[in-house]
Amino acid sequence: MFVIVMFSSFSLVRAQNTNSSSTDQGTEVVPDKQVIVKAQVLEIISHEMKNIPGTDTAHSNQTIKVKILEGDEKDKVITVDNDFLNLKVGEVFYLNHTTGSLDGVNYYSVDEPYRLPQVMIIVGLFLLVVLIFGGIQGIRGIVSLVGSLLLILYVLLPGILHGYSPLLVTIGVSSLIIVVGSYITHGFNKTTTSAVLGMILTVSFTGLLAYWSVYFTRLSGYSSEDVVNVSLNAQGHIDVMGLLIGGIVIGLLGVLYDISIGQAISVEELLRIAPHVHKTKIYQRAIRIGREHIGALVNTLAIAYVGVSLPLLLLFSQSSSTSVWMIINREIFSTEIVRTMIGSIGLVLAVPITTMVSVWLLTRKGKGKNGGTSTKDKDIVKEEMHALEHAGHSHGHSHGH
Repeated sequence: MFVIVMFSSFSLVRAQNTNSSSTDQGTEVVPDKQVIVKAQVLEIISHEMKNIPGTDTAHSNQTIKVKILEGDEKDKVITVDNDFLNLKVGEVFYLNHTTGSLDGVNYYSVDEPYRLPQVMIIVGLFLLVVLIFGGIQGIRGIVSLVGSLLLILYVLLPGILHGYSPLLVTIGVSSLIIVVGSYITHGFNKTTTSAVLGMILTVSFTGLLAYWSVYFTRLSGYSSEDVVNVSLNAQGHIDVMGLLIGGIVIGLLGVLYDISIGQAISVEELLRIAPHVHKTKIYQRAIRIGREHIGALVNTLAIAYVGVSLPLLLLFSQSSSTSVWMIINREIFSTEIVRTMIGSIGLVLAVPITTMVSVWLLTRKGKGKNGGTSTKDKDIVKEEMHALEHAGHSHGHSHGH
């Protein structure tokens, strides 16, 4: 909430200045023109350490000569004061060019280093490792990942921006991601279907639980400056609390996919080696496997969220005047706690839900088009018969000797 208070105060002062300027001078306030273009460092004119105004903290400051590489001012050479990051001669970066609406003066500042080539190298390394060690399953996984990203970019985000309920849109898109990703990666079979049904049920329940938790803990959703900017850009038409709920559900998907597929396959393998065992016993054995999985995954999810919030944790740990309980009570921390707890609850519930669905579905007698046993069930029976025959032959040979 402190972000909102600071932003609101700034907006109020700016609005007052804007109104007085408009009234006294009779002019319409026009926003500054801002463009971001690529530029290259030609020369480091000076490099020194300066204290940040109002603090005793020293920070490096450069004066650099740069050449603009694109846009209306392409090939123009300018001098820029850089107090953001250290740049080297020949390095390409993004330059922020702001033109004042009142005085027409040009302001230049360093925005970001140009890191896309390095990012693409890392992405290429990821693809290479997946292709070498993942084989056909790795390729299917990559296709599934691309499909998931496309659904998020072209269905989820536009749906939220158009004012639809973030909770309903997120559950719907999450279900599509589950269906598309699962069948592309693991094929069309009963095992995949049972995992899909288990995931959809878990996501739906987790979404409802997240909805209740956000309202129960009185979270506003404005836990970061990015959310404030998104809300302002959309002129308040986005349901920020719903956006928070949707984020909790989306954040659960990756780990949920892993545990649900694992449980479904566990049930399938148990049925393969012991098709005569009662379904209740199969369920109990599969749950035993799932419990071991839960311990590792819950820890992974919690540590992942702590890792993301590590700089913020360090910032507040340096404040000696604020108690630990007051820090935890802040929305920015309470949000992460609620996110972690709800996500963990969803993972835990995924085990019994997916296992129950898998046992129910995989123990049913599958029917083919002609009323016979399905192809997958026939394959399982053939494998079991072959294993029994092989065991019988081995037993006979041992007695013969």
